[in-house]
Amino acid sequence: MDRADRINVGGLSVNTALHRFIAYEALPGTGIEATDFWQGFDQIVRDLAPRNRELRARRDELQAQIDEWHALHPFPFDRNEYRTFLEGIGYILPEPDDVQVLTTGVDKEIAVVAGPQLVVPVSNARYALNAANARWGSLYDALYGTDALAPATGVKGYDAARGRLVVSYVRGLLDEFFPLTAGRHADSAGYIVRDGMLTTELAGGTLSGLARPELFAGYLGEPGSPSAILLRHHGLHVEITIDPSTPVGQTDPAGISDVLLESAITTIIDFEDSVSAVDADDKVLCYRNWLGINRGDLEDTFAKGNEVMVRRLASDRRYNSPDGAGEVTVSGRALLFARNVGHLMSTDAVLDAQGDEIGEGILDAVLTTLTALPGRDPANSFRNGSKGSIYIVKPKMHGPDEVAFTVELFRRVEELLGLPVNTLKLGLMDEERRTTVNLKACIAEARERLVFINTGFLDRSGDEIHTSMAAGPFVRKAEMRNQAWISAYEDQNVDVGVEVGLRGHGQIGKGMWAMPDLMSAMLEQKVAHPLAGASTAWVPSPTAATLHAIHYHRVDVPSRQLDIANQGRRGTLEGLLTLPIAANPVWSAAERQEELDNNMQSLLGYVVRWVDHGVGCSKVPDIHDVALMEDRATLRISSQHIANWLRHGVVSEQDVHESMRRMAAVVDQQNEADPLYRPMSSNYEESIAFQCAADLVFQGPTQPNGYTEPLLHQRRREVKAERTHLSALPISN
Repeated sequence: MDRADRINVGGLSVNTALHRFIAYEALPGTGIEATDFWQGFDQIVRDLAPRNRELRARRDELQAQIDEWHALHPFPFDRNEYRTFLEGIGYILPEPDDVQVLTTGVDKEIAVVAGPQLVVPVSNARYALNAANARWGSLYDALYGTDALAPATGVKGYDAARGRLVVSYVRGLLDEFFPLTAGRHADSAGYIVRDGMLTTELAGGTLSGLARPELFAGYLGEPGSPSAILLRHHGLHVEITIDPSTPVGQTDPAGISDVLLESAITTIIDFEDSVSAVDADDKVLCYRNWLGINRGDLEDTFAKGNEVMVRRLASDRRYNSPDGAGEVTVSGRALLFARNVGHLMSTDAVLDAQGDEIGEGILDAVLTTLTALPGRDPANSFRNGSKGSIYIVKPKMHGPDEVAFTVELFRRVEELLGLPVNTLKLGLMDEERRTTVNLKACIAEARERLVFINTGFLDRSGDEIHTSMAAGPFVRKAEMRNQAWISAYEDQNVDVGVEVGLRGHGQIGKGMWAMPDLMSAMLEQKVAHPLAGASTAWVPSPTAATLHAIHYHRVDVPSRQLDIANQGRRGTLEGLLTLPIAANPVWSAAERQEELDNNMQSLLGYVVRWVDHGVGCSKVPDIHDVALMEDRATLRISSQHIANWLRHGVVSEQDVHESMRRMAAVVDQQNEADPLYRPMSSNYEESIAFQCAADLVFQGPTQPNGYTEPLLHQRRREVKAERTHLSALPISN
């Protein structure tokens, strides 16, 4: 970057656009003097940047030792000897005896209420606003507009038969979660509020109340003719909307026009895997959107058909209390986390006193906290929670030392910005193997800040492959979910979370449903997450959040966690160290080709959007044209799996090159309707995206922990530089 585009301040050299944003947008109103901010920021960099580099070097040192051990101990090897080796090099540490989470000041949405969680890229204002507003969703719309109950029929306009199916299903849910003392909600001819109690009139004039009257939480309108009924079950609210004037309400005996569910209780506003932010301009966009969300004034204007739409944050919802004497307020927005980047990457947005890039994770910690300050203001009607806490998810940490580093970084940021100790709460992603095998020790380092632990199958699989890259050929990707290590991993995450008393202090989470168009399958299968004791799990859309909320009504998660606590530890270290290496790697030529093509198509389909368009997360059609949510975690496993098979001779370099060319043509065809898309197969050598995909495979074994960020960032910056150069060229006559 040109030095003219930088400002020297407080010992740091800061990109001009970033400095301007901080000076004129982020700092005003905080009471923090610019001089104090930059001097304090500089001191954080001076003190912590060397430690950040040491931790990254330690990762490389351990990986080199593991690679060397596998070279000397061909698979299958003695598991006890393997464990002893990992303990000897400090990869596995002694588990502390008594660890209890002590976090205070945690909002109920995290500490108590079990429900769905969204993850959304902060770089897209419209998506971020939609996800923040996904606290409430129409169950009628979610069921009618997806395959949840039945495939689409192709009927133009309103499909009355489909509508009746939806209404019948929802009435069944009301009977299941809010049973009446007599009769069914399906037979209701109307609802009234009498003496603080909800009463429904059944066919024939019979009156019936709720079997559990305490589930009635409030109403709108007049007691004798309410326009909305608010119910609460397992901590989650449900609104029965009554409006006989609407097309749906006209056909309903009780005038019910919709049923709304409290859906995305929490949302992660993501600065990491789902964004493509490779320079200061990209980072400023992310920080600006996060600031706008916390101030409550972020807007996005877009066209929908012939209409111009404006998206804003939703206001809180207010109801009459059951007795009509007071008011009940329910948040209209999800409680928000910010997910920062990990410890790996550095950024030239800020250079230190020696002219070196600072850790991007350090920049994120300072800037996401600074821009979250308006969300703590009690006078802000869009305040993020009521406790004054700032919630930050920290991904891709390897072991307790890296967690301790994050805790110290958070403490220093609090000191810099004048915040009370432990204002910053930590979400711990359990997605790297060195964290998994030391999970309790990791939690011990953050016991006063921890509010979240979460499994991530894809990144965890990518790390599993890279860590044991030299051990042998891994099983096919689809078989990974059936291996011993993954069940031990998923079980242990819940086991340890319950054991350390995370209940009442934070969330125990599960990963993403990656098929946003297959809601019927999600409705059938994702109930497994709350049944497993998870108090939250990721979903790919607000609609999916509304459907997944049904599962948290069906499962009493705190009771499930008590049952699990009584079972003792299910996930074992022995299971975690059972490598998913193919014991007898004899695949047919067709099987090898199928696996290679599936991985390659997925890899190319994601990389071309990331590198050419700066899209960090999107629905990418797989080789069978099934839309899947893809981000850097899915890319990591695909690239590492191909690299592993290539290393062990399951496929050859020629096989890989031929598959890349064929799959590039497939991806080009899948994107041919996009006028901005640049085909790869027309010129492989000139396609930066195609070359990036090749680098990810052929350089996969040497990439730090198999991460894709270094190569993606490099190639994305090449594309941006190329376009800047072309735009600066004179136009010839």
